[in-house]
Amino acid sequence: MSLRVAAENLPMLGDGAAENLVVLVREYDEERDKTAVEEMERRCEVGQRGKPSLVTDLLGDPICRVRQFPSHVMLVAEYYGGGEMVGVIRACVKTVTRGGNSAAVAYILGLRVSPAHRRLGIGTKLVQEIEEWCKQKGAEYAYMATDCTNEPSINLFTRKCSYTKFRTLSMLVQPVHAHYKTIGSGIAIVRLTPKLAGTLYRGVFGNSAEFFPKDIDTILSSKLNLGTFMAMPKKSLPKWDPKTGILPSSFALLSVWNTKEVFKLQVKGVSKFKYACCVGSRLLDSWMPWLRLPSFPDVFRQFGVYFLHGLYKEGNSASRLLKALCAFAHNMAKDDDGCGAVVAEVGHLDPVRDVIPHWRKFSWAEDLWCIKKMGDDEKQNDDESCEPFDWMKSRPPSPVIFVDPRDF
Repeated sequence: MSLRVAAENLPMLGDGAAENLVVLVREYDEERDKTAVEEMERRCEVGQRGKPSLVTDLLGDPICRVRQFPSHVMLVAEYYGGGEMVGVIRACVKTVTRGGNSAAVAYILGLRVSPAHRRLGIGTKLVQEIEEWCKQKGAEYAYMATDCTNEPSINLFTRKCSYTKFRTLSMLVQPVHAHYKTIGSGIAIVRLTPKLAGTLYRGVFGNSAEFFPKDIDTILSSKLNLGTFMAMPKKSLPKWDPKTGILPSSFALLSVWNTKEVFKLQVKGVSKFKYACCVGSRLLDSWMPWLRLPSFPDVFRQFGVYFLHGLYKEGNSASRLLKALCAFAHNMAKDDDGCGAVVAEVGHLDPVRDVIPHWRKFSWAEDLWCIKKMGDDEKQNDDESCEPFDWMKSRPPSPVIFVDPRDF
């Protein structure tokens, strides 16, 4: 295993002792670190007293959220000598397109610092070290995502690590009810092969959407991708021949990613009254599904999530078609025991945003992405007469951002 070490002198916690401790940052070793990382992350999951908290179970694999990327890493921070685990961070590097331009970007996620060791510079050191790894892997930019209300995270990245607020997205959450959702009459839903889906996605997203992954075929062929589906009017189905490359006049697309095989979530800390109301709504919906009550799933035990990606609509009846696809995905989730929600993340101004069914009080209106340019600003294009492309300074080519399901 390759080992990268960074040292930082920190004051001893406790009674103000004058000793100095050295924090080492190195690559994660599963056999050596797995138990310590899981214990540290459990301490980080503790929410505020009296308030509900969302707890994540990584199913015994601390590196699961980046494992799907060919180029990925997790770094850990520990006290030298004593070996106490005090922080972790993860990252991956991929190539994405942006309005005809392509760039190698690093996605930084999963930064955790033990509650007893915060405000000591450990988070900053972890970010700096993971950035060095990303540069070695050829990353031209690095970005991170956080809720717009997470001020400590935003301040760390923007003030101490020179990131810039870049894009705002919406996280839309639809609970899975005990009843099936109806799919409108006159609508045909077709499952596409990964090869055909990749061709269609490159056609509709490749030259316009931001962050469209160049390895889209790998995503669509993954065992975690449950399928890519197209909805169209039934009257268009006999006329549509995918071999011609000619699309129906109205259609919608989406793909379904199964995150429940990677991690599971659980809500803790709710009052007994809220718990009883949620359970009651579920029972009533199960007993009388024809009422189609907006029941609340059992999120008080571990549950999984289906993530919708690649959502697209085109044509006069496209909004109705996309709603039908979302209902179809909801029904897939209902048939999957333990799946509690269907989630989509789209650009704040994406045309599909207002069509995707969701519960407003469980969704995030503003998921903030921050970005930083890596390496030298002097990188030139092949054509020396052209100005170097700078993603951070140029206007977005469209309001559409393709959210990689592996990032979720």
